[in-house]
Amino acid sequence: MSSFTQRMLGAARLDVPTIEEVESDRSATGQALGVVVLSSFAAGIGGLFYFGLGTILSGVLGAVIGWALWAALIWLIGTKMLAEPQTRSDWAEIARTTGFAQSPGLLRVFGFIPVIGWVVMAVANIWMLIAMIVAVRQALDYRDTWRAIVVVLIGWVLNLILFAAITRMA
Repeated sequence: MSSFTQRMLGAARLDVPTIEEVESDRSATGQALGVVVLSSFAAGIGGLFYFGLGTILSGVLGAVIGWALWAALIWLIGTKMLAEPQTRSDWAEIARTTGFAQSPGLLRVFGFIPVIGWVVMAVANIWMLIAMIVAVRQALDYRDTWRAIVVVLIGWVLNLILFAAITRMA
C-alpha cells in the first residue's frame, strides 16, 4: 500500500494502478477528503491577494461540499444513466478517486506570483479536470474515456447549478 504522498503523486501523474488502489481502499476516504482540503487551502493561499483572507475558510468548506455533491452526481449519472455493462461503483469509490484527482490543485498555492500566477492556476485547474476524468473512468470501470468526459461535464454543470441554488438560499 502506498503512502498518502505517493498516492497524491500517483493521482497527479494519472497513474492507473494508484487510482485503482485508492478506489479499492475503503480506509482512503479520509485521505481523499484531506486532498480536497489541502487543494482548496492551496487555492485560497494562491488567491489571497485577489480575494482576501476571509475567503480561505469559506473556500475550503465550499470545496468539501462541492466535492461530495459532485461525487454523488457522478455516481448517479455514471451508474444509473450512462453505465456500461461492467460498471459497478458506489459513492465512496467515486469520492476517493475524485478526491485524489484534486492533487494537482496543490500547485495553486503559487497563484499569488505576479505575472505567472494566473497561468499556474489555469494549468492546475486543467490538470485537475483531466485527473478527474481519469479517476471517473477508473472508478466506473469504463472502457471509453469519452463516456467519462460526458459524465464529468454533466455532473459539473449540475453541481454548479445546485451549488448556486444552495448558496442563494443561505
